[in-house]
Amino acid sequence: MAQPHGGRLITRLVEKPSNTSDLQRFEINPNLAEDIINIATGVFSPLEGFLVQNDLESVLEHKRLSNDCPWTIPILLDMNKAELGSLKEGDTITLTNEDYGLEATMDLEDLYTIDKKQVAQAVYTTTDTAHPGVGMVNAMKDTIIGGPITVLQKKPREFDNYNLTPKETRFLFKEKGWRDIVAFQTRNPPHIGHEYVQKTALTFVDGIFINPIIGKKKPGDFKDEVILKSYEALMKHYYLKERSVMSILRTSMKYAGPREAIHHAIMRKNYGCTHFIVGRDHAGVGDYYGPYDAHDIFNEFPDLGIVPLFFRSFSFCTKCNSVVNDKICPHDQQYHINFAGKKIRALLHEGKVPSEDMMRKEVSETILQYDQPFVE
Repeated sequence: MAQPHGGRLITRLVEKPSNTSDLQRFEINPNLAEDIINIATGVFSPLEGFLVQNDLESVLEHKRLSNDCPWTIPILLDMNKAELGSLKEGDTITLTNEDYGLEATMDLEDLYTIDKKQVAQAVYTTTDTAHPGVGMVNAMKDTIIGGPITVLQKKPREFDNYNLTPKETRFLFKEKGWRDIVAFQTRNPPHIGHEYVQKTALTFVDGIFINPIIGKKKPGDFKDEVILKSYEALMKHYYLKERSVMSILRTSMKYAGPREAIHHAIMRKNYGCTHFIVGRDHAGVGDYYGPYDAHDIFNEFPDLGIVPLFFRSFSFCTKCNSVVNDKICPHDQQYHINFAGKKIRALLHEGKVPSEDMMRKEVSETILQYDQPFVE
């Protein structure tokens, strides 16, 4: 099992909330609330809070924290200078989110401003406002505050029965006797190509950790419940129970391509995984990144502490009569059926069952049990 990133699994949760009535309170948005919970439960280890300026500058320039620990995605808390008022470094504030029942304190170590174009260019390799990540940076408020957080309380949420913290997955993996664990990230129900990738990787390790990202969706995406139930169907019929585990990850997609691939690997390392599957155009959007840029960036991190497993293109070859990739199949493209997510989605949208060389029948039937499996 992999050691936590930075050598220690961070826990910033307290069992007995302290009195915060004399602290200035700020209501934050759901994405920031998720960041706080991920910091507090160790998903973002070794972070103990939002980045201070010297850490941000190091992440942008070197893809590492100021202590040289690999880190690629800035985790920032933005505020309006006016709402901060007379607050200064050394003060403590309370951060809340009503929907999550979240209450957390934050010690203000640093207050600073950022060059949004510099941040966007470094993280996303573009300042094009059509890029969703650039749009998020440009929408940030004028002041960044950095410092450690402590979660005092949060309430149960939908899908908590699918949610395991890094502390819990590490205990579970140990109980199962798993030493080598491969993580697979997904935002869609599984098709045959996904199953091929997962089982190919599973052949060389003790267990697979299927880790769907749950959260804000855009119209046309599969609903969270549909993704989870379809994976349950696949795992029930086609996976050994003692070799597979599924748990959700609540975090927002940044669409930062190569940098986000490293970030995704670090999070799975914190869960205890030793290997991480990286596919074609991982965390990409549009044409901003090359199809294998997310593979190449791992060469910059020999000290990452988790092994990437790279998968290129794969398809069903009618001549081989099996799922293949470009390293093992000699046949022309005319014999290949590509696992086009758009095509599968279109069939399901029409209430049709995709062929079994594209998606397992049990998975298709599970999806089609829903009158509306897509976000509207």
